[in-house]
Amino acid sequence: MMVFAALAALLIGVLASFLILPLVRRQVAAGEGNSAPEVNLAIFREEGALLERERAAGTLDEASYHSAREELERRALEDGVPTARHGAASAPRPRLALVLGLSLPAAVAGLYLLVGTPEAFHGAAGKPGSGDGGHALGPEQIVAMVERLSEKLQSNPNDGEGWLMLARSYSVLGRFPESAAAYGRAVGLLPPNAQTLADFADTVAMAQGRKLQGEPERLVRQALEVDGRNLKALALLGTIRFEKGDYPGAISEWQKILALVPGDSNVAQGIQGSIRDAENRLAAGGGTPAPAPAVSLRGRVTLDPALRDKVAPGDTVFIFARAEQGPKMPLAIVRKTVADLPLDFVLDDSQALSPNLRLSQQARVLVGARISRSGDAQPRPGDWQAAPAAAVPGGGDVRLVIDAAVN
Repeated sequence: MMVFAALAALLIGVLASFLILPLVRRQVAAGEGNSAPEVNLAIFREEGALLERERAAGTLDEASYHSAREELERRALEDGVPTARHGAASAPRPRLALVLGLSLPAAVAGLYLLVGTPEAFHGAAGKPGSGDGGHALGPEQIVAMVERLSEKLQSNPNDGEGWLMLARSYSVLGRFPESAAAYGRAVGLLPPNAQTLADFADTVAMAQGRKLQGEPERLVRQALEVDGRNLKALALLGTIRFEKGDYPGAISEWQKILALVPGDSNVAQGIQGSIRDAENRLAAGGGTPAPAPAVSLRGRVTLDPALRDKVAPGDTVFIFARAEQGPKMPLAIVRKTVADLPLDFVLDDSQALSPNLRLSQQARVLVGARISRSGDAQPRPGDWQAAPAAAVPGGGDVRLVIDAAVN
């Protein structure tokens, strides 16, 4: 057990070197370096891992765990957001730091859980030629542990907690597309959880080049439907609105955070600085509230009953529209799971992957649906799909039946 504890502690240190130090170096190079955030994040990382360990060991019940986790996230937000002294020119970075401060404890805790039992170290701690015990643990071993978890989930695909652990592990390793796919499986199997949905949104945004529009925005709004007080979801929605030029909307979301944190806290000062930035831009005529999508497509997707035994409830379902002629890139896309079928869907410009490719710009589109076992948006053999249906944006009653294999 002493070797196990040493290895677990070492793992967290290795992860810190992978994730935190490169970010800190980049901030220093940009003139934004500060040792305090690094120290705070290390503390939150350790405390988050401890909470997960105590819950896994049964010494912390679910209610106490969630209460303690919320308090930890609140403190991460308070200590992880730069204050208003950075000024308007660096406004996007405080918002990024805010989200990172909320993401890191959960992400690292996920990988801690992966190796948080002695069984996870079989073949690692006692391997001949491993040198001085736990100090042989390196990047290759960490990746191998994650891959072993992935392999186990292939034989037990309905393990929602396992998928969540894998999603957080991939996120720590910076493998965001794989993390997003694992989050999709977890969300389809577990009860709705605002923090998980907010983390999912953050990961999808990272996977698509740090863009919060489209699927991340939908997930953020879903998180707030579950818990309108979730700090990370409120922070993300404020950032989404700020980036769209909807400064009144951004101010509204950030004011909700102010109502949830102490008025003299660092987070309150940081949020107030962001609010002042939005107010200044609004006063200068730099933005207007984003209009609601004017064009949409509505329809229903069902699964052929003959395929029920060939798919799992947590398998990802993509519903999308693409131009009838031109680029194959989706104009709008929705991610659901097999458990949601049959499903009534709406596609509109808020789900666009690119501001230059929108549903409302097309005269005719093709609407499709596909079940992905891997959670990857790229079609693969073993997936199932519906025949594409031609439609006119602004119309409705598109009917899709998933009944054919992808070859």
